[in-house]
Amino acid sequence: MKRVAIGIDIGGTNTVLGVVDENGDVLVKDSISTPNHGDVGKYVASLSESINELIDSVHKLNADAEVMGIGIGAPNGNYYKGTIEQAANLAFKGVVPLVDLLKENFPHLKALALTNDANAAAMGEMIYGGAKGMKNFVMITLGTGLGSGIVVNGDLVYGHDGFAGEVGHTTVIPHGRVCGCGGAGHLEAYCSAPGIKRTVFELLTKYNGGSELTKYSFDELDSKKVFEAAEKGDKVALEAFEITGELLGQGLGDTVCHLSPEAIFLFGGPTAAGDLIFKPTKESMERHVLPIFRNKVEILPSKLKAGSAAIVGASALVWKELEKE
Repeated sequence: MKRVAIGIDIGGTNTVLGVVDENGDVLVKDSISTPNHGDVGKYVASLSESINELIDSVHKLNADAEVMGIGIGAPNGNYYKGTIEQAANLAFKGVVPLVDLLKENFPHLKALALTNDANAAAMGEMIYGGAKGMKNFVMITLGTGLGSGIVVNGDLVYGHDGFAGEVGHTTVIPHGRVCGCGGAGHLEAYCSAPGIKRTVFELLTKYNGGSELTKYSFDELDSKKVFEAAEKGDKVALEAFEITGELLGQGLGDTVCHLSPEAIFLFGGPTAAGDLIFKPTKESMERHVLPIFRNKVEILPSKLKAGSAAIVGASALVWKELEKE
């Protein structure tokens, strides 16, 4: 018998799902649109249909495969309740009891769990990635937002209400930029992919142009284009990465003082810039921690495969749930 799990990553535009084996290999995958109309019933029906199609596909590959459960990563996912709550990047309003709704369609599965997307990534890193063998580490996901998953003594930290670990919404600049959550000066507003773009446009105003990045509109620009410009020596692009690393390191310095982790893993599009982001982040973090923490905490790139990391991370929740039985 080959044991497999289904991993689901719910994003603002698309929901990606796949069947993952115990080695972290994605056997089959699919995607559906995450609706912008907020109709939960239609979404669950569409998602359930896609799950059943994946199960049929994996059974064709291996008739002995047993699907053990479903793990879900979603914005504002509450592990304790199995709900998505007040997710700013999703059309669903209020509290969505997604686990209960899926259990109605898949009552035979042994495990069904949901958490936020960064926690799912942390779980994947611990079971399949660079955090194997680590019991204390932090996962930072850099994308549309800045997510974080915190592992202490081998367990994800959820807090009393299921929402602990929001490093991205700590304040690095009082009264600074407005964050997507409505707060001001949060780390996410500066170090997410949109945050890096905002920094570039502020610098373009400061220098009155003087960069190849002036040819892009805000919607056209992304962190990859900023990286490509930086590789060519573009001063605005280079300074944008320096500012991003300085502020990210400041935020991670606070995290180190709170948790004293063995390592911090960075995952997401901006990390493709390599030393342009890792070097200033590490230097800044070391300046912002107490001397007792200096040179103890590594900042490492995630070892999860970019194309399947979200699915793999979500599927890892299933194995963690089965351990409790």
